Amino acid sequence: MNVLVFMLFACAFNLMLGFGGLLSFGHAAFFGSAAYVTGHAAKEWGLTFELAVACGVLVSLVLGWVFALIAVRSKGIYFAMITLALSQMIYYIALQAPFTGGEDGIQSIPRPPVFGVIDVSSNLALFYTILVVFTIAMLALVRISQSAFGQSLKAIRDNEDRAISLGYDVVKYKQMAFVISAGFSGIAGSLKVFVFSIATLTDVSWLLSGEVVLMALLGGLGIIWAPALGALIVVAMQYLLAPYGAWVTILQGLIFMSCVLLFREGIVGMIRDLLNRRRAKPGTSPH
Repeated sequence: MNVLVFMLFACAFNLMLGFGGLLSFGHAAFFGSAAYVTGHAAKEWGLTFELAVACGVLVSLVLGWVFALIAVRSKGIYFAMITLALSQMIYYIALQAPFTGGEDGIQSIPRPPVFGVIDVSSNLALFYTILVVFTIAMLALVRISQSAFGQSLKAIRDNEDRAISLGYDVVKYKQMAFVISAGFSGIAGSLKVFVFSIATLTDVSWLLSGEVVLMALLGGLGIIWAPALGALIVVAMQYLLAPYGAWVTILQGLIFMSCVLLFREGIVGMIRDLLNRRRAKPGTSPH
């Protein structure tokens, strides 16, 4: 279940970086804010599963809109630093706000029934529920990436000046990409709460923002589903190397550097290029 959550988070992030060319170091703000609000709604307000998730996603959409208004007119490292600064503000709000539980977070979050009738208290039932939500969300992301909007984002990413000369409202497209990406990140954060029954400061930390960048780069950019592979590898690595403590972080750093220096198109991009080169080899034809 944890893997599905981070697969969705990484693919949502890819809509911004892979398609819009916008490197955000603050995406944990959307993931974590949705987690906190969903957890609070389920535990304190007694809302059903889907309503609690809807509350969390709504907050992430609003935050995405606010972040977009402030950040999208900047470019490159300035954009990245602004998103990081805004995300840190959300982190300190989560630390100090009375309903977040401070350093302890929101614990013992219940698993309310879906639509008030479908029991998801067992891990198997929750897995199938998350799988359904994940599948729908991924199909939506694929559809968005293949739509005219997704292709316009690619055009802006590849040559922003040319896109402006063709009449594209570049700022508007970037804002829309930011908000949509934030919303899908919020879905992932909301689902995470029910997997672990807790929302903590880790969910809004800059470390998580860095991890999702690693997942996207490792899987590959520009193919909407490719970061799912990166998420699978990172989560599996964290699980398998958990007994080694800080070595996990060191290994993640080495993988990040390798991706930047050697595999700039990620694993999926590398496999695609190998297959294309194999197809392009001239074959022998009979005379």
